[in-house]
Amino acid sequence: MFENKKPLVIGDYNYPEPDLDEVVVKVGATGICRSDWHYWNGDWEWMGVVPTFPHILGHEMAGIVEQVGPDVRKFKKGDRVVVPFALGCGKCRPCSEGHQNVCENMIPFGFTCMGSFAEYASIPRADTNLALLPDSISFSTAASLGCRYMTSYHGVVDQIRLHPGESFAVFGAGGVGMAAIQIASSLGALPIAVDIDDNKLRMAEDMGAIATLNSSGMDVYEIADRINELTDGGADCTLDALGIASTCVPAILSLRQRGRHLQIGLTTGDQAGMTTLPTDVIVTKEIQFTGSFGMPPHRYRELLGLITSGKLHPEKLVTRKVALEEASSVLESMTSYNTMGTVVIDRF
Repeated sequence: MFENKKPLVIGDYNYPEPDLDEVVVKVGATGICRSDWHYWNGDWEWMGVVPTFPHILGHEMAGIVEQVGPDVRKFKKGDRVVVPFALGCGKCRPCSEGHQNVCENMIPFGFTCMGSFAEYASIPRADTNLALLPDSISFSTAASLGCRYMTSYHGVVDQIRLHPGESFAVFGAGGVGMAAIQIASSLGALPIAVDIDDNKLRMAEDMGAIATLNSSGMDVYEIADRINELTDGGADCTLDALGIASTCVPAILSLRQRGRHLQIGLTTGDQAGMTTLPTDVIVTKEIQFTGSFGMPPHRYRELLGLITSGKLHPEKLVTRKVALEEASSVLESMTSYNTMGTVVIDRF
């Protein structure tokens, strides 16, 4: 449980009895994500996303179904499941078109309802939102899919449709960026990692980056010039994984004509959702600017299949497994970007 910018407090709370359409899941593992940090930091109050205290964080979860509401038909006690963070209603137009991740009546799990930094969590609209987890995938690996890996997968594969041989400059080598690099490499694309931390850049090489750029002390034009050199005229695709002007602007400037930009990083409270963009470049180069938010539940089957077949390895991004008591210190370290890869709580 937490209050904005204050250390998390571990306490007792009532077992979450399931509503008609809900299941209660015994948490096997849950990721600690920068989105948790944004919420804990009060960054999204401008959007009306204001927690009611006390609140339980956590939205990157996998576990075992413990109890099932009377209206749930697709899941039963004992099922291993992974939980998307954007819970759809199943009835609105986006949901009917297979885009539950941008549901008009979305429940953001762990944000507007209690989350998974707990032994048990209740999942609304279970039949619409849950995905079965194969026995061969551990809970910690499934939790690492969380919002970072699966959002990157949806963005890279479904949204910008990255192709083999295409150059792909990734700005920000955190969880989202590392996932995107690994996914791009598995597709036969040519990912380039851009960050200010040499340790993260070294890890990015392990994830499949063909080149890295430490952009510390460089202005946006210097960064773009360097990417242009590395890609012989501009990247085919770019990704901003942070959501700040110092990453978004050079990402766009680094694109070739008719390049494709993928935006996953969200702004902080200081920007309140607004970032200055080089619009003339977007127009004159005919650049495509695309967002990625979560992933529809039906896309999990393909993603999980690639993991079980050994083509994707999200477990390689898990750099630490911690106890629930350590979650607060992990969040605090995110303020200065001092986490690397994915940190997972697997001890409750």
